[in-house]
Amino acid sequence: MNTTSIRSTALLLALAVLAVGGTVLWHQLTAQRITDAEQQLKAQRWLSVLPEQHYDNQPLQHPLRLGAAPLDHSRLLAGYLATLQGQPRAVVLHSQAQGYGGPLDLLIAIDDSGRLIGVKVLQQQETPGLGGKLVEPGNTWLQGFVGSSRHTIADTAWALKRDSGQFDQLAGATVTSRAVIQATHDALRYFDEHRQQLLTGGANE
Repeated sequence: MNTTSIRSTALLLALAVLAVGGTVLWHQLTAQRITDAEQQLKAQRWLSVLPEQHYDNQPLQHPLRLGAAPLDHSRLLAGYLATLQGQPRAVVLHSQAQGYGGPLDLLIAIDDSGRLIGVKVLQQQETPGLGGKLVEPGNTWLQGFVGSSRHTIADTAWALKRDSGQFDQLAGATVTSRAVIQATHDALRYFDEHRQQLLTGGANE
């Protein structure tokens, strides 16, 4: 191999190394930006259930260690602690219940006194125009739970009026309505039974 060929080969190898290195570097830079953007979008979506005056920390960076206590109608997937000036002010519980069309994921925000301050549907597969109304803009049915607690509403009253309870149903969506009410009641009961552990960062196993 003559000198010209050697130089050409070396140049090609150098260009290949630079190209691979540049690709790897670009991937690393963009991957971090994408991750940061995804986390920001998740925080905006998830924390919309939590009134801003209840926290000044980053609740999603403070996950709770949830206990294994069984719930009657739902299961808890995760929990997060919201603090204000270093003091616990609320928890956000990620709950899943069985809706009419499939799993129904809810975010349920409860303040340190056990009062509901927000309920949000995170994911649903309910029938459009019926149970799917839960996520339609302007639907205020979920707002009817805000301010409620097990101290203001007896456990037996956490049901639809047609089931001798206190709550109206979402029109045309009996199963969906029951699932939301029962999951919300489960979350409140879990909070009341594990209040001290939750507000200090975890629950007993």
